[in-house]
Amino acid sequence: MSYIEIKDSTKKFKTGDTEIIANDALSFSVEKGELVVILGASGAGKSTLLNILGGMDTNDSGQVIIDGQDISSYSDKKLITYRRYDVGFVFQFYNLVQNLTTKENVELASEIVKNPLDPVETLKEVGLSKRIDNFPAQLSGGEQQRVSIARAIAKNPKILLCDEPTGALDSQTGKQILQILQDRSRKQGSTVIIVTHNSAIAPIADRVIRMSDSKINEVEVNEQPMDIKDIEW
Repeated sequence: MSYIEIKDSTKKFKTGDTEIIANDALSFSVEKGELVVILGASGAGKSTLLNILGGMDTNDSGQVIIDGQDISSYSDKKLITYRRYDVGFVFQFYNLVQNLTTKENVELASEIVKNPLDPVETLKEVGLSKRIDNFPAQLSGGEQQRVSIARAIAKNPKILLCDEPTGALDSQTGKQILQILQDRSRKQGSTVIIVTHNSAIAPIADRVIRMSDSKINEVEVNEQPMDIKDIEW
């Protein structure tokens, strides 16, 4: 069995009398340690899928099997435990606590898990050794996103879920962020899933899942991912 197995996963929302299908019988698999890009336009259902993979939302039907466990059958309490220990989240707009230093922001995550990585060493890993005592307002957008990644990594999670992690960044800074995420996959064996509308990112992935209109159009396995330095957008 693959590390992640999604089987006929469907999610619907109701707005008044209108029913919206956000994910329509999605099925795909992901191997452990892969860098995966989920690609599609706004409204394709990507973020809903990411929220379900991360245990922040639940599907209405189908299975979401992570490391042999079907999290779609979890109670609210079990989902909290899953989110806390197994998943690291990286968002487009950083979500840092403004009155805490870089180190303190990372410590917020490392203090809630059983086997965390050292916050200072994690910040050094993402290139912020000289920014440890700075506050978010003193950092560039790219530096704030690195703090966000360090915070996610410090939990030592099984899966790293990234929602448009380069969306608010210029291309050069975005490449630096993608390199950090790819290194987590290549060097530490983390399973990294990136949701994006930016098709230029797709060639760096081991697996590309293309979505539109709440469905999966194509799953492409890339035997030779492109070097990040060679992509342009």
